[in-house]
Amino acid sequence: MRKEYNLIFERSIEGHRAYDLPNIDVPVLDSLIPSEYLSETDIPLPELAEIDVVRHYTNLSRRNFGVDNGFYPLGSCTMKYNPKINEETAKLFNNIHPYADQDCVQGALHIMAHTAEMLAEIAGMDACCLQPAAGAHGELTGIMLIKAYHESRNDFDRKIIIVPDAAHGTNPATAAMAGYKIKEIKSAADGGIDLDALRAAVGPDTAGLMLTNPSTLGLFEKNIIEVARIVHDAGGLLYYDGANLNAVMGIVRPGDMGFDVMHINLHKTFSTPHGGGGPGSGPVAVKEKLIPFLPKPVVKRTENGYVLDYDRPQSIGRVKNFYGNFSVIVRAYTYLLSLGADGIREAAENAVLNANYIRSKLRGVYDIPYDRICMHEFVATPNEKMRANHVTTMDVAKSLIDRGYHPPTIYFPLIVHEAMMIEPTETESKATLDAFIEVMKQLAHEGETNPEALHNAPVTTPIGRPDDVKAARMPIVKFCE
Repeated sequence: MRKEYNLIFERSIEGHRAYDLPNIDVPVLDSLIPSEYLSETDIPLPELAEIDVVRHYTNLSRRNFGVDNGFYPLGSCTMKYNPKINEETAKLFNNIHPYADQDCVQGALHIMAHTAEMLAEIAGMDACCLQPAAGAHGELTGIMLIKAYHESRNDFDRKIIIVPDAAHGTNPATAAMAGYKIKEIKSAADGGIDLDALRAAVGPDTAGLMLTNPSTLGLFEKNIIEVARIVHDAGGLLYYDGANLNAVMGIVRPGDMGFDVMHINLHKTFSTPHGGGGPGSGPVAVKEKLIPFLPKPVVKRTENGYVLDYDRPQSIGRVKNFYGNFSVIVRAYTYLLSLGADGIREAAENAVLNANYIRSKLRGVYDIPYDRICMHEFVATPNEKMRANHVTTMDVAKSLIDRGYHPPTIYFPLIVHEAMMIEPTETESKATLDAFIEVMKQLAHEGETNPEALHNAPVTTPIGRPDDVKAARMPIVKFCE
């Protein structure tokens, strides 16, 4: 039975009040608010008792799903548990004002400088800027750095950014925003970069290649050194999309693979609640030749403490007000210090182990297009019998909601038909993984024997299957009587 939820306006009962204030017994200063800013009519707010208001919003909060509610195997997005000590540490800095004098915030500047140093070490880069507000913002910053580098060498003919067909959608969008044209190359049969296609694509117009390793298929690019050589020999630079860094952090460094610049998702890889539009942070790490172009200011250590250095004539300029999302940086700093070098590596190893465990258990139950050792995630699709019964990936995803699980990423990457991209991360126990595997097996069995049950899912949510296109293009965001 689907439970109905009324809007708070629909619950309103005339005359009900959440609280009563005593009559004003002091002079009222009408001049505090200019008359042109005062409404001539009452605001039509809902009228409810306090208990009704509390219950309404409490019930709304229970309808939300996050990693604190349950298993969230969202591929490519690394929805792992965020330790609460990181939240407590971030609270310690709530009272810092962004316009405070540098002498008054030396502790904050130390955190930023030290975090940047640790991230540069993990990335295998020579410097790191913490300004960008999120991953896509970091991407744009990184591509702008590549552009500034080429233009500083009077090399204005490099107009092309090469992007694999399995890339994140933000990659071509980012390159286009920076003024580049996109050249897509197809993947090889094993899911990696087609080296022949890459050789054919590069040339004197190549500005760079955008790539994530491991890829969105969850596969490590075994030819990455040759890929880097091909691009560099053509005069281009390599950009590393850090979305999948959780699989390799502490084990192998993008800078050692041959990448020149990368962004890092602090809000995924290094802890912060992720989703719902923020908060985020997308630091950019670079090799030495790109340091002069980093956004300004940069945190600089001097004999007398830390300062924000604005004297950077080749900088691409500021990309974020103040110095990025500081509270996210504090959370990442706490996470890095808590785990240390050994813990960071262990987290990556467990993420890879968990993904391979689920993949091996679902082998033969679902089709796995690239059924070989994966990294942090893998891609599966409905099996042949399920497809014969017209059971789709959407059916599986909606049915998982009824079982208390957030669905994995679906219909991505685009090169796999009916894709389900599953990423368990390192923070889930074997018991949780086993329970998820069992549910996935049950859904496969139902898809083969009782497909209608999957077609009708979900049945436990206030809304079943909305018109996705209409919901995206014509959302109802206000109450209309």
